[in-house]
Amino acid sequence: MEKVILAYSGGLDTSIIIPWLKEKYGYEVIAVTADLGQGEELEPLDQKAKESGASKLYILDLKKEFIEDYVFPTVKAGALYEGKYLLGTSFARPLIAKKLVEIAEKEGAVAIAHGATGKGNDQVRFELGVKALNPNLKIISPWREWDLKSREDCIDYAKAHDIDVPVTKAKIYSRDRNLWHISHEGGDLENPWNEPKDELYMLTVTPEKAPDVPTYVEIEFEQGNPTKIDGKAYEAVELVTKLNELGGANGVGICDMVENRLVGMKSRGVYETPGGTILFAAHRELELLTLDRATLHYKELIANRYAELVYDGMWYCTLRESFDAFVTETQKTVTGTVRMKLYKGNCTVAGVKSPYSLYSEELATFGEEDIYDQKDAEGFINLFGLPLAVRAMVKEKNNK
Repeated sequence: MEKVILAYSGGLDTSIIIPWLKEKYGYEVIAVTADLGQGEELEPLDQKAKESGASKLYILDLKKEFIEDYVFPTVKAGALYEGKYLLGTSFARPLIAKKLVEIAEKEGAVAIAHGATGKGNDQVRFELGVKALNPNLKIISPWREWDLKSREDCIDYAKAHDIDVPVTKAKIYSRDRNLWHISHEGGDLENPWNEPKDELYMLTVTPEKAPDVPTYVEIEFEQGNPTKIDGKAYEAVELVTKLNELGGANGVGICDMVENRLVGMKSRGVYETPGGTILFAAHRELELLTLDRATLHYKELIANRYAELVYDGMWYCTLRESFDAFVTETQKTVTGTVRMKLYKGNCTVAGVKSPYSLYSEELATFGEEDIYDQKDAEGFINLFGLPLAVRAMVKEKNNK
């Protein structure tokens, strides 16, 4: 019997895909679950996968690799999709694809299957990852093949096959959770006019329910990587976990947006990324202190393109890897401490310092100093403004 490797979350879609694959293709189904920090969601999966018809389940602890090799490089790049989305689902998919390929090669499987819909971005991310790492593997996307048209149909299919699923027709949000964030889609959120209900949130409180006094937190960075909180060293996973707790308690990190999917449609999602929001803002502030103007501004140019590459599933492409080489060089002086103020959904900078600071109080002061002669500015302005002056003279001449 030929084998197929299924990216398995234990949610509605992947739960019913197991019997569907066996009925449709006659494959032995081996399920693979990536532990990216979902927590208690993973506990019942082994029994559940086997009850659904899988021959075995791999649960892979990928939290450390996820944060260090996928999340932190994206933060250092300053990548923010459409100015809001911190890419919490996007950069998880190439890591999962990498592990699916590894298990497929280990098990001698001929195919890889996933539960991403034919309308979403994840189908592209999974499949581009597989193509980049082992293009000989067949890819099966049930949502592009079966006759189930909606999540309601999937629920009915699950009941018909005696499969327990964690959703109902009354509470039908599609969620993706990992250590970095949790996303919410579907249900009443499909109408952008509907405000998210308070009970939607799982990592954060609403700003209205946050404490009436601010929380201050100091984050230390070494070459762009966060290493300490309030002077205490943390490993990557523990550091993000701690910041999630601090940010979530203060209502920080809620993002409600209508985004442009790669496949050509707009979608509405609500994201909770408390720790990531703090880290992104702190890292940005440290760069403002330690990077020169030309480097900072050029880095801003590639940040949008980097975000698009990650969002589009192009993690394993030459351009992103080349961007990483540039970003790594820029981060050599991004070392220092940033103090953040968390208050009722707001995340603001309350102080920053670095041994590589390019800020000079002597230069910036309005008082007397010897380093900068203000008279020198006149010549600079004359030269810098020369093209404007020449343009004005030409216009004046032609208008006579």
